Amino acid sequence: MLFHLASLFMETFGPARLLQSHAVLIVISLYLGFLLTALLLPKCYRWLPHDRGREYTLNAEAAKGKPTGAGSVFITIFVLICILTAPLDGVQLSMLALTWITMLTGFLDDRSTTSWGEYFKGLLDLIICITASVLLYLFISRNSTDGQTYFWLPFISHNVVIAPWVYITVSTILLWASINTTNCTDGVDGLSGTLVLIALITMGSIFYFILGHREISAYLLVPHLFDGAIWAVMTFGLAGVLMGYLWHNAFPSSVLMGDAGSRALGFYIGVCVMVSGNPFLILATSSIIFVNGGMGLLKVVLIRFFKIQVFRTIRFPLHDHMRHNHHWSPTQVLIKFMIMQVLITIALVGILFKIR
Repeated sequence: MLFHLASLFMETFGPARLLQSHAVLIVISLYLGFLLTALLLPKCYRWLPHDRGREYTLNAEAAKGKPTGAGSVFITIFVLICILTAPLDGVQLSMLALTWITMLTGFLDDRSTTSWGEYFKGLLDLIICITASVLLYLFISRNSTDGQTYFWLPFISHNVVIAPWVYITVSTILLWASINTTNCTDGVDGLSGTLVLIALITMGSIFYFILGHREISAYLLVPHLFDGAIWAVMTFGLAGVLMGYLWHNAFPSSVLMGDAGSRALGFYIGVCVMVSGNPFLILATSSIIFVNGGMGLLKVVLIRFFKIQVFRTIRFPLHDHMRHNHHWSPTQVLIKFMIMQVLITIALVGILFKIR
């Protein structure tokens, strides 16, 4: 909206042209997201459901009674900020809509007196992920010069043509895994939000400084993403609202994001990775999230469906293991997991972009 309004006022008011600068729009979306969320979120506590304590979760009583489902507030603010600051096209509008729908399914579960159940929530996630994958494929292939969809992969200097069924399968699995591992990581004040914030800043920087920059992308032998700067505006907007949430979620927290926040955040990270054209970037953005939450999901699947016992001495999510078995405090879990993710992110971004 601001981008298009600027074109109307540039002739009569020169500084309005700044609103067509993606760098300026990134700053506006980031700071506006933070300020609106930090100021408005506490005013919404009275309307949010309250945490009932998580079964089988270490120290669940500490969260019991706190307002939860804060994701319904900051994801809605995020969507509105994107509409305000970014010149959106069809694929971006559809991904924003699906992000909000993912939030809504989580929020309805947060407020429900009885859990929706793992299988039902998993089915809803699968439907959303398949829908997103099909839309991403259709939009990306339509905008391609030859109608093909490509991945740029580690250690290969040329782009690889991807068949439609391969793209949709990989995308669906990645999105579903990102949603559920991010959800599983939400168990220590500030942990999930901080790890996702690292992922968002990483992807926002990649969109703006590398994929969205014609010369730099050509130098690094990666495809130029025409609307990379617009994805950067959106991604930094989500980073801003997440900072506003973390302002109130820092230990000891006064509010929790709930499934409404964690599922939507996981979905959006997965979307960013697929838009980038390299699914391996999920390792750079979310390695600790995948290990922390994903290993627990793997353990449950192996036991429930294949009767295979693995990791018998390890509690999952892994942050529960570190707190219970190694007596880490919530702050120690947050800081150490954050440090590990930053180290992994720096190393893998360097490898993925430079060793090709």
